[in-house]
Amino acid sequence: MKALIIGGSGGLSGALASMAKESYEVWALTRGKRPLGEGIIPLRADRDNEEEFRSAVLGAGVTWDVVFDCICMNERHAEQDLEVLSKVSGRLVVISTDSVYDPTRKRTPQTEEGFFVEETGTPGECSYAGNKRKMEEVFLRCFSSKEHCSLNVTLFRPGHIYGPGFLIGCYPEHSRQKELPDLILAGQPLSLVASGIYVTQPIFVRDLARVMLECVDKPGTFQQIFCIGGPEAVENRIYYEILGKLLGVETVIRELPLTGYLDAHPDYSGHLCHRIYDLSKLKAAGVELPATPLEEGLKLHLESLGYL
Repeated sequence: MKALIIGGSGGLSGALASMAKESYEVWALTRGKRPLGEGIIPLRADRDNEEEFRSAVLGAGVTWDVVFDCICMNERHAEQDLEVLSKVSGRLVVISTDSVYDPTRKRTPQTEEGFFVEETGTPGECSYAGNKRKMEEVFLRCFSSKEHCSLNVTLFRPGHIYGPGFLIGCYPEHSRQKELPDLILAGQPLSLVASGIYVTQPIFVRDLARVMLECVDKPGTFQQIFCIGGPEAVENRIYYEILGKLLGVETVIRELPLTGYLDAHPDYSGHLCHRIYDLSKLKAAGVELPATPLEEGLKLHLESLGYL
């Protein structure tokens, strides 16, 4: 069997490529700026160059059993997928984000239905969350169209993804921070907004990659969007306390007042809320839910960074 990964050198796509090799001959389409894993067949194109993307995909002369799009960032990318990928595959798995939900109206836990970010404008004018929601809407229109959607599509909305290949940290002001373990080891206080009281449900990268692979031949996942998260929902501060425990020191947390922070940093609105998901729809579709405990996953993450 053959699989194409769009974006095969990132944290998620790299893990996916490595795991997919067990069952597929794997191609990866990237800009060619980072090395691919051993045995991955490279295709080179800039995703934002429509003609370059089309030429690379169609010019490969391959029909893939499945395509995984890990960098579908906006409506133009979604339209590109439907137009180009439908010529070379019948199955598509796409990564969206939990940021598509309106953070002021999120449920606890959040189901697939809800209130969403609404923005207008070009990809360059919209936020990350707005672009991702507009991307989803392209696929949703395809799902509901009277005309047959030639691709069987599944979308996932993960929150915080962690593990090898990613920078560590899940919450402002210490999110995706290269020096975070060193700060904890040095006993420096970590400034967390509202002391990190909001609850999050991080997902270990290999769990997400496994679910993406498992859903390929599950008809119950076709033309669907799923929430996805790890097996534990914890206050964000616990994430940092676990890191300290694994590093053999106590994590020192200093409260950064919530008042005024969101006004000054509107891009963090999707973090300053509870990020807990109802995974019953995914379970009902016959997919095994993510199972890596947070402490175990963070240990593997730290090991990959050379700290343990």
